[in-house]
Amino acid sequence: THDKERKMRKICCSLLLAALLLAACTSEVEKKLRQEYPGKVLLTIKNPLANDRPDEVVAIPLDLIRAKAADFNPRAVVLAAKGRELPVQLCDDNGDGAPDHLLANLDAGAGERSRLILRYAPEGVKERIYTPRAHAELSAKFGGEWVQRKYVSGTFHKVDFLRVPPEHTDHSEYIRYEGPGWESDRVGFRFYLDWRNATDIFGKRSRELVLHRVGLEDFENYHHMSDWGMDILKVGPALGIGTVAWWDGAAANRVAVTDSIHCRVAAAGPLLARIRTDYFGWKAGTNTLNLRSDLSITAGSRMTRHVLRLDSAIDNLCTGLVKLPDTEVIPPPAEGEWSWLATWGVQSLNQDRLGMAIFFRRADLISTTGDDLNHVVVLRPSQQKLEYYFLAAWELEPGGITSREAFAAELAAVAARLNNPLIIE
Repeated sequence: THDKERKMRKICCSLLLAALLLAACTSEVEKKLRQEYPGKVLLTIKNPLANDRPDEVVAIPLDLIRAKAADFNPRAVVLAAKGRELPVQLCDDNGDGAPDHLLANLDAGAGERSRLILRYAPEGVKERIYTPRAHAELSAKFGGEWVQRKYVSGTFHKVDFLRVPPEHTDHSEYIRYEGPGWESDRVGFRFYLDWRNATDIFGKRSRELVLHRVGLEDFENYHHMSDWGMDILKVGPALGIGTVAWWDGAAANRVAVTDSIHCRVAAAGPLLARIRTDYFGWKAGTNTLNLRSDLSITAGSRMTRHVLRLDSAIDNLCTGLVKLPDTEVIPPPAEGEWSWLATWGVQSLNQDRLGMAIFFRRADLISTTGDDLNHVVVLRPSQQKLEYYFLAAWELEPGGITSREAFAAELAAVAARLNNPLIIE
């Protein structure tokens, strides 16, 4: 008995010493941070849902911070909650070239109000390194030449901006995997940067970022299973997933005829990746207009956010999902600001179960319809702007969804988060 008591006293003493050392170390870290980042703003993030929201990315408006700290400098910040530093990233959401939001990655408990401490240095640039969990890239060939409409020889190099050459078309072998790609640690996407302008899915078998490994060999390799995954969707002449189009009353018309196209990597992580594409002179029926497309994804998410801006009015924009056999449509919710169009079934190229969904605001909905190729939602832009999301869930991804019931539950959870965004105070 005495031996047990002595052992317990030793353990307690060791734990107390460890706690004191940790507190001393924490104090030193906080002291150093206060010296490097003397400015301070307190924020509260409230989760209005009665469910946990792990691994969320929240966008904090910089104007909200500047209202409390006139000397705030977004280029030198550190954010902490519950004694832990949170990964952050500056974000230019409106596309004017200046950051307007600070993104933060956090866990929000059910009904929880999380207290965040934002420290900043009033001057200078202080970069902090975080594990990248979202990425976007665009690669084109250099050192070769155009032979008719195919680019011969040359090697791929990453670029931040590309004006699509007039010679470029489908299978020109000029752009790696035929267009830009964007990914989170859950799923990847790409769209064809040519007359097809349709979105495809890269299913991932690991939580690693993999775009830098895709399409290096040829245009066929990524259609077959590899250690990272594969292209899992047959798009053909359809909308694929989430492709923007115009509804003519009978069919969806993709952004096929334009005067020119500019594409850029607008953000490449660590928390958000974004591809921004400007279509000049898009011919949509009798309309000719300019269209800007912002496609973005955040860490830990299966969803792409698609924001569209037009320079003139148009009666509708539409999007949808390719119609494939052996699938069923998941009925949308009866209420809520956000609704969905969703399919589930054995519809991947690898003959696995795959769930796909479009999330849209009910207030924007004109009709839910379809044509020979697609399930379609026809939407009404408001003030020449439209926003929707699309989601892909492949059963072979780590922790993948393997049943219709689980996919329906995931859709309901996503809708609940969209209907009840985190509240920033």
